[in-house]
Amino acid sequence: MLRKDVPVNRTWDTTGLYANEEAFEKALERANELLKEFDAYQGKLNKDNAIDCLNLTVEAERLGSRLYVYAMMKRDENTALPENQARIGKVHMLLTMFSSKLSFISPELSALDDSVLEEMKNDAKYADFSVVLYDIIRQKKHILSEKEEKVLAEVSAFSSGYQEVFTMFDNADLKFDDVLDSEGKSHPLSHGNYAVYLESKDPVLRKNAFKEYYKRYIAFINTVGTTYISSVKKDSALAKIRKYESALASALFNEDVPVEVYNNLVESVRKNTPKMHEYIKLRKEILGLDEMHMYDMYVALSKDVTMELEYEDAYELVCKALAPLGDEYNKILKKAYKNRWIDVYETENKRSGAYSVSIYDHTPFVLLNYTKTTSDIFTIAHEMGHAIHSYMSNAAQPFSKADYKIFVAEVASTVNEVLMLKYLLKSADEKMREFLLNYFISMVRTTLFRQTMFAEFEKFAHETYEQLKPVTPDLLNEEYLRLNKAYYGPGVEHDKEISYEWMRIPHFYRAFYVYKYATGITAAINIANKVLEEGADYVPKYFKMLSAGCSLPPVEILKLADVDLMSEEPFEIAMNEFASAVNELKKLKSK
Repeated sequence: MLRKDVPVNRTWDTTGLYANEEAFEKALERANELLKEFDAYQGKLNKDNAIDCLNLTVEAERLGSRLYVYAMMKRDENTALPENQARIGKVHMLLTMFSSKLSFISPELSALDDSVLEEMKNDAKYADFSVVLYDIIRQKKHILSEKEEKVLAEVSAFSSGYQEVFTMFDNADLKFDDVLDSEGKSHPLSHGNYAVYLESKDPVLRKNAFKEYYKRYIAFINTVGTTYISSVKKDSALAKIRKYESALASALFNEDVPVEVYNNLVESVRKNTPKMHEYIKLRKEILGLDEMHMYDMYVALSKDVTMELEYEDAYELVCKALAPLGDEYNKILKKAYKNRWIDVYETENKRSGAYSVSIYDHTPFVLLNYTKTTSDIFTIAHEMGHAIHSYMSNAAQPFSKADYKIFVAEVASTVNEVLMLKYLLKSADEKMREFLLNYFISMVRTTLFRQTMFAEFEKFAHETYEQLKPVTPDLLNEEYLRLNKAYYGPGVEHDKEISYEWMRIPHFYRAFYVYKYATGITAAINIANKVLEEGADYVPKYFKMLSAGCSLPPVEILKLADVDLMSEEPFEIAMNEFASAVNELKKLKSK
């Protein structure tokens, strides 16, 4: 479909950002002029003039954000147009200059005495920047001398390249042979269709895809192993230089999350692995397999079921499913639909996938590539969760406190998915009920159990190095296999290839990131339950969380919605939901 053939009301309206190209260019000029105004503050920051500098920073960042989002959205409408590529190229150059020009602010503020910074933080005129100042005070002991910081900045140019090395290997250099199905038909294998083949009803195709896929990684065990181990060493070395107890402590400190949350997640999920083992046993029975292998973990347990809805009907269904969140939430949903926040259909050269993007001075926008499938209906609910989270934070907080941390970023979107699923379950026939239960079970398996297993592996790799023990590919293989057996249990054959799965996880090059998926879905399940059980008495608490931005540490923000990730309770509730879904699926399949 060409973009010109899409009804205007099914495209997003970017004119509220910039009415035309002339307006965009004029804003770009203004942004470049703003850069010069920072010269008046560099080398001269004190408690009296810092407020003016910080206000100027807000003006620059708001303008830069608006320019970037506009350019990005235009590019994503048609990624092939040279003018779209050139526009975002200009903005990237501007943001690089912004980063360089504003880099003096944090070090100069950090150089002020703690007592001065505390005085500023408690001063009413600095109220909008209390979190900025709180972070500077918090991080002071980890900031090095100007000379040392400069050296680290230079070193980062090459020490941060391990992820890029892996990305180039994984996406550009790694090639697979074709694989055969049970009828001898050949199929091309790639990263994209590997997941499709694992979902196939053909066991031969599943097995051959699995074997060939891992065969290629195993051939490069020394190269990829050395790359990852070097990344681990880099993480630990930088943490030590900055006086953190460990790489884990460093990563969590940057988001103001206590290490206890990470450890609590691992301990709580580990304690509940028998529930996963029960599901694996049930899965094996339903599939009728004498032996179930790791490549059988993704094939559907029920016959293909889908809801084929036009976008208009799908959006209305989402509104009905999210009705427990009340009239205010529903009004925002309707406003988004009516006022063209959403770019709906796939068109030629449009960016694939889906996302939500926030602009402080404007409504959020959502990109979809909607087709009439169950998955895409859930995607509407998911992305609108992101959008309304941003909308409410931006409305309630000043610019410097509005952008919520990644730790809470997936909570609202997953709340919407859980509410959607529970709404559909209320009226589903038996076949649809089986499908939805398995959808939820798979979500929890892959997002809570699997990501926690990844979190354990990351912790092991870094702690081993930090304890001055040798880290080798063989050791990592042994640990990964041990974890796989612990999480999946005796109901599945732990194929030797699965020992190498750590080699293909790109998130491991962004250390201690994946645990946030697990804490996010845990919080979301708890919140969705409270919305449905406590109704109007609870929703204001949830809205308070959605409106908090980054005004509090993220764990404290979740406490506003009565979710305390420092305790075991939220994890127990999520695990019991999982077990309940497994038990119901078992009853349905036994009929």
